Amino acid sequence: MRIKLIISVFFITLSSLAQDVAKDFDAPDSLYREDQFYFNITYNTLQKRPDGLKQNKLSPGIAFGFLRDMPLNKKRTVSLAAGLGYSLAIYNQNLGIIDVNNVTTYQILNEDNIAFSKNKLSLHYVDLPIEFRWRNSTPDSHKFWRVHLGVKVSYLFHDQYKLESSQGNVGQTNLDDLNDIHYGVYLATGWNTWNIYAYYGLNPLFKSSAKIEGQSIDMNTANFGLMFYIL
Repeated sequence: MRIKLIISVFFITLSSLAQDVAKDFDAPDSLYREDQFYFNITYNTLQKRPDGLKQNKLSPGIAFGFLRDMPLNKKRTVSLAAGLGYSLAIYNQNLGIIDVNNVTTYQILNEDNIAFSKNKLSLHYVDLPIEFRWRNSTPDSHKFWRVHLGVKVSYLFHDQYKLESSQGNVGQTNLDDLNDIHYGVYLATGWNTWNIYAYYGLNPLFKSSAKIEGQSIDMNTANFGLMFYIL
C-alpha cells in the first residue's frame, strides 16, 4: 500500500507538471524551454567496498522524471532546472544479509561458506534533482551541445533483498540498516539525443549500524550511463 500510494502521488504530480509544459507550446519560439523530461540507464558500482566484497553480473539502474527548465539569460542558453523523479538501482554482489532471530547480520559470501546463484539488492527512490545548465540551443533547432551539472537528493521508499543459495532462499524488504536519504552530484553532457551521465553518492548506502565483523559497511555508490532528454 505504501509503494502504491507513493507511485500514485508521483504520477499525479508528473501529470500536473506535464500540463504546464503543454501550455508553453502556445508561447513564441523565442520563449522555448528545453530538456524537461528525462530518462537514463546506468551501470551501478559500489565504492569503498569492504575486503572481499565483489560485484557480480550486471548491476543496472533506470530513472525517469520531470525537470522544470528556468532560463536565466535572454538567449536561454543558461538555466536552472528543478524536478521530481523515480529511480531503481540494482546491485548484484556477494554481501549476505541474513536475519538470525530478528537480528540482521552481514557477511561476505564465497565458496567457503555459501554457494549462491543470486544475491541482489534492489533500491527504489523518489528523486529531487536540481541542475545548472548550459547549452548552445536556438529557438529553431533541437540539436545542440549541453552540459548539465546537478545535485540530487533521493528518498528510499522501498528496498528488497534476495538470496538464492545452496542453503535455501532468503527474501527481505525494508531493511532498517539502509539510509533513507541519499544525496550526490552528477553530470550529464552530450550532443542531441546521446548524453553521457555520471553520478557520485556523497553519503554511505548503509547506516553505521550495519557491520561486518565489527567494521561499519561504509560503502557509497557511483553510477555511469546514458541520459536522454525530451522536450
